[in-house]
Amino acid sequence: MALVSQTHFEEDSQEQPAVGYWKPLKPSKGSKEEPETGCQDAGCGDDSQSTEQRNVSRLRSSSVEIREKGSEFLKEELHKAQKELKLKDKECERLSKVREQLEQELEELTASLFEEAHKMVREANTKQAASEKQLKEAWGKIDMLQAEVTALKTLVITSTPSSPNWELHPQLQSPSKAVFRKGHGRNKSTSSAIVTAVSQSATPAPVSRECKEIDSILFAEFQSWKESPTLDKSCSFLDRIYREDVGPCLDFTKQELSELVRVAVEQNTLTIEPVASQMLPVVVSAEDSGGPKKCALSGLPRTCKHRIMLGDSGNYYYISPSCRARITAVCNFFTYIRYIQQGLVRQDVELMYWEVMRLRREMSLAKLGFYPNEM
Repeated sequence: MALVSQTHFEEDSQEQPAVGYWKPLKPSKGSKEEPETGCQDAGCGDDSQSTEQRNVSRLRSSSVEIREKGSEFLKEELHKAQKELKLKDKECERLSKVREQLEQELEELTASLFEEAHKMVREANTKQAASEKQLKEAWGKIDMLQAEVTALKTLVITSTPSSPNWELHPQLQSPSKAVFRKGHGRNKSTSSAIVTAVSQSATPAPVSRECKEIDSILFAEFQSWKESPTLDKSCSFLDRIYREDVGPCLDFTKQELSELVRVAVEQNTLTIEPVASQMLPVVVSAEDSGGPKKCALSGLPRTCKHRIMLGDSGNYYYISPSCRARITAVCNFFTYIRYIQQGLVRQDVELMYWEVMRLRREMSLAKLGFYPNEM
């Protein structure tokens, strides 16, 4: 644009003198040279036309030259711009490669971090599961040890050197009194017998000159119960014993009191104690609790050497030796199966089965009226 403006400016500057050169002069007044002026105008017209042609040709040649120079200048600028574009393209390509490399490295780093995080989570979960398993085992051992300590405390409390429990230590008695001892210390139903249930090496003493054979149905029921010991009466093992032994053994004349005794035996809240010579008056009426000469369970006139208390009620009921034998036989059975449930009995399954059968036989004999003379 600057070159074109300069060209127009030169054309204007060259044309102005020609126009001014042919400007006619005003003749003076009275002059008689007018014909000469007309002649001059005709002669000078040819000169002006040739001058104009020369000026036009010069302008054309100068404009061509300017155009050529402009085109060359534009070509150089275009060439420079193309070079710069190529350089910028190369730089963009290099930066793109750098970006792709960084993105790839970032993806690999992210993948490795996620993999490491998942690995740490898996290890933490494994350690947590192992710790929880160890904790459960530890709590199981603690519960078992606490049960053993409780059982041992019960045995120690019910037997002292000054007043030994003859049922727990039969070796201290004479042969004629090796089974039962007159009198009964105050204790819970769980402490009424069975050293064999606590001692790991103890085994039920076989009856002399007696043959035994395992009943396959009873043994299968006991094995099934032993896999998951429970005091729930719905299992076949305890359901049979309740129907055949426990129920009939605790079925006394006084039905209401019999039911209360059965519940107390099941909940391990029954207390049996001997009747002292100087007894305090009982809280309940004599008709319900009986007396030294009347059994509260059978309602028959019997000499009652023991009395029972259900839970912590404070009410005592006098019982005859036969009723005491029946209650004691059921308590002995429940004590033994509780020891099995708590894991205190470490014997062979067959030996535990025969001990259960022995206790069932004691319940059967007691419900038929057989009991030791010293009860």
